[in-house]
Amino acid sequence: MTGCRACPRLVEWRERVAREKRAAFADDEYWGRPVPAFGDPSGRVLVIGLAPAAHGANRTGRMFTGDRSGDWLYRALFKAGFANRPGSANRGDGLELDDVLITAAVRCAPPANKPTPGERDRCAHWLAAELDLLERVRVIVVLGRFAYVQALRILADRGVEVPTPRPRFGHGAEIALRNDLRILMSYHPSQQNTFTGKLTEDMFDAIWARARSLVEEGPETRR
Repeated sequence: MTGCRACPRLVEWRERVAREKRAAFADDEYWGRPVPAFGDPSGRVLVIGLAPAAHGANRTGRMFTGDRSGDWLYRALFKAGFANRPGSANRGDGLELDDVLITAAVRCAPPANKPTPGERDRCAHWLAAELDLLERVRVIVVLGRFAYVQALRILADRGVEVPTPRPRFGHGAEIALRNDLRILMSYHPSQQNTFTGKLTEDMFDAIWARARSLVEEGPETRR
């Protein structure tokens, strides 16, 4: 996966960013490739983001690592008992996740954080393959509408019955797809959302408390 070059625009952008760098990271060796999933492959919680940040995961090579979105995510996961530490600086920082795997709808950093529909579709098979392999997943936390729409599309392609019409995306909303699988929606912890107060720390923490509650419940209590 890390050698994929299927999307010329994304390849050009991720590699240009890795060459030119941001001044604050001038001494860093940028990853500059597709970013693989990170976390516990036997986890019951799957987190789906949009795509790697140009100077975050595209620099560090690990999902949500090295930027402020990652600071929010791993702090919240730590408080909910899914991570062994509240921060994520680089691949060698000792961070470990328990019962959670983090991935993204698109695996290369896109210009302006906006993948095209074609790029989204060409990248879909990576997420589809992960969903096929992750047999224990009970809760899918989608960070933002883009991840939500892509997750539903891929699940439907794999034979999961998806409600029609599709429920609207909203922070804290849930969909029971099967008795043993739910989608939990959250605003993305982007600076655009956190700086403006659209997403507060209490709102974000509530998502992970709910995810914890759902995986600890037995299927019979979720009906």
